[in-house]
Amino acid sequence: MSERIDLPPDTPYVNALLLQALNGIEEVLGSNGLNAVLKSSGLQRYINAPPPNNLGQDVLVREYALLNQAVQDFTGRAGKGMLQRIGRASFRWAAREQQATMGLVGIALKALPQNLRKKAILLAVRKGLSDTLSYARIKVESDGDTLIFMDYTCTICHQRTSPDPVCHLYLGTLAEALAFATGRDFREFDVAETHCKAKGDDCCRFEIRDRP
Repeated sequence: MSERIDLPPDTPYVNALLLQALNGIEEVLGSNGLNAVLKSSGLQRYINAPPPNNLGQDVLVREYALLNQAVQDFTGRAGKGMLQRIGRASFRWAAREQQATMGLVGIALKALPQNLRKKAILLAVRKGLSDTLSYARIKVESDGDTLIFMDYTCTICHQRTSPDPVCHLYLGTLAEALAFATGRDFREFDVAETHCKAKGDDCCRFEIRDRP
């Protein structure tokens, strides 16, 4: 898979996935911060009225992308770190409330050796997204000690352009997923976005290594 996939502007998105992000934003920025972000992004309809926790598609991909952009704009220079925190918080919430959506049902992580748990959780995230989004195109590969996660239909950078990678929430989500799978601290993993569709790349590519 190497050709770029651009989703149509009004591509639908799953309610439960947008709800994840809203819960993560509220945990990190508080309810007032969440409401300010929703107002600044033109998404006032979600103030005190989040989408339901189901697999319905009553929301849009572009709304999810707008939400990510608004958090970055709202938090300024701290935006990258804030979005990573939001990504970690949203995964923790989803692991409690949306195990099926996240592909976590039936995964016997504790039965696996530590070195296999990391790839297993990335494959689970891929499965969760692929099962809920019919258009999702995601690959997980290994290159020596490096795990590579590639999303060709990334929704965070939908219709966005930037000279730098912008999928900071995604990065935080993957870091927390690795912590969930291994029982280790997320800071023990080096997760870097090396390619981003917002930059014009074919996919959003994350390289994952253990920190020395």
